[in-house]
Amino acid sequence: MKWIAILLALIVTVPTAAQEYPARPVKIVVSYAPGGSNDVVARVIAPELQKQLGQSFVVENRAGASGTIGADMVAKSPPDGYTLFMGAGAHALAPSLFRKLPYDLVKDFAPVSLAATSAYVLVVNPAVPANTLRELIALLKAKPGQLNYASAGKGTPLHLAAELFKSKTGTDIVHVPYGGDTPALNDLLAGNVQLSFMSVASTAPQIRAGKLRALAVTSARRSEALPNLPTLHELGIDGYDVGTWWGLLAPAGTPDAIVNKLTAAMRTAVAQREVKERFAPLGLDPRSDSPAEFAAFIKAEVARYAAIAKIAGIEPE
Repeated sequence: MKWIAILLALIVTVPTAAQEYPARPVKIVVSYAPGGSNDVVARVIAPELQKQLGQSFVVENRAGASGTIGADMVAKSPPDGYTLFMGAGAHALAPSLFRKLPYDLVKDFAPVSLAATSAYVLVVNPAVPANTLRELIALLKAKPGQLNYASAGKGTPLHLAAELFKSKTGTDIVHVPYGGDTPALNDLLAGNVQLSFMSVASTAPQIRAGKLRALAVTSARRSEALPNLPTLHELGIDGYDVGTWWGLLAPAGTPDAIVNKLTAAMRTAVAQREVKERFAPLGLDPRSDSPAEFAAFIKAEVARYAAIAKIAGIEPE
């Protein structure tokens, strides 16, 4: 009987890993270059999670291979809650662009919660002689293959958004892929490329400063950050609706108790006034949901992007 009493005492007194979590700093991996939208969302959310959970949440950038290097790193990390991933719409698109990925977005991750959603915006360098979408389409048709568009890399939603635009408008624009939002934006500002589909987060300050000319947003609804800017659908491109999202994921197998603890912290974090105020000017809408809801959302996004990729004529490579 004595050993039973000792065992019961141990069960009662020894805290579980989930109860202790987090007992040391937590890493949030961003699979794109610093300064881009993924990076912005992670760096706004991280200090709020730190406030909620009492440990540092450190953002680490692991850019490369259209966001798949960082994703693969987290997928293969120990499922203990100390290495997390700031996933995005790009990762739901990747299965439609790559025949073989080193991870499975649905099977190899434990979704925690959405963090934010946003539209993209069609922007041109001010030197481009087009002040409206109609003028841009006319220019592109008059000069097929002579204008370039920048993207954050092959396999990103920005790439798909442009290819869908080309398909729906019958235009020919040369794709110039970069290793993230920031280098693509820098070349667009320098006039080395003429146009791009970019996140509102990356371009809103330059649009307001007159360094870029915004022609339309890509989502079904107008952006709260750029309310006077019409949607592509409004301007006559029927059914055009492409947006993106960001959300926190852990490696598959992470204990439910840890995932749920993170989910609760995310729900509180995105509801903070400071987060909303930092997201609003960038066109980011704070979002949170349950692990089950986020998992269903990811599956639906993978299917939606596959359908859009097919319409755009993009084949996995």
